[in-house]
Amino acid sequence: MSTPVVPFVPDRFQSAVPFYVAHRLRYPDTLIDEVVARVGLAAPGRVLDLGCGPGFLAIAFAGRAGEVVGMDPDPAMLAAAEAEAAGMAEPPRFVLGSSYDLTPKLGRFALVTMGRSFHWMDRVATLRALDGMIEPRGAIALFNDGHEKCRANLWRDILEEVQKQFVDASASQKLRRDPEWESHSTVLLDSAFSRVERHSLIERRDLRVDEIIGRALSMSAMAPQVLGDKLGEFQKTLRERLLAAEPSGAFQEIVEFSAILARRPGD
Repeated sequence: MSTPVVPFVPDRFQSAVPFYVAHRLRYPDTLIDEVVARVGLAAPGRVLDLGCGPGFLAIAFAGRAGEVVGMDPDPAMLAAAEAEAAGMAEPPRFVLGSSYDLTPKLGRFALVTMGRSFHWMDRVATLRALDGMIEPRGAIALFNDGHEKCRANLWRDILEEVQKQFVDASASQKLRRDPEWESHSTVLLDSAFSRVERHSLIERRDLRVDEIIGRALSMSAMAPQVLGDKLGEFQKTLRERLLAAEPSGAFQEIVEFSAILARRPGD
């Protein structure tokens, strides 16, 4: 199959790292445990967290399997991951690299996880490479979080409006709106890992204005390096718009955490 590929930019999140660590959502233990149970993951099975960022998933899976390897192309993200894992009895091993650096030298894995990272890759080529690295009866798990349209998620609409005021849609956002862009599930169904299932968990959480602003700055399309000299005005405008909608500054979000599990047929 053919589907558009987002250009590879290893440091697109560089200026967003501190906001990513502080304000991006962590995946609930309940969902992690569900994936572990469905895959039958246990030591000495190894886990690769591909596009690990600051290590949220790699750290979550440490202790639930054998060795956990986190891989990311951005040294700033890896430094944040090392800091997050400091003090762990069995921390993940973090290595510099991307989906374009997948090689048998990394060894074999029982599970490969990706948290909000698969869309940045050449997905078809990545799955071909992983077919030679994932053990029989092994799996891929794509983790994500999303917000449905509802009253509690009104702040998302405000954020999108302010984003359009200050920055154009990024090249990756435009590409993912291309009619030729295939969903992750479709790409998986056309790969060796065509046994696909989805697991999800929906939660309601409290959210403050500063957290929403931090969340915005954690995104590649609104990272400080993208906003440049408009950063201060962006923050001011977003704060004003949010407080106009809710003067108390107290918001909520209804978020769905999901994991798409993919295995080879017959495994």
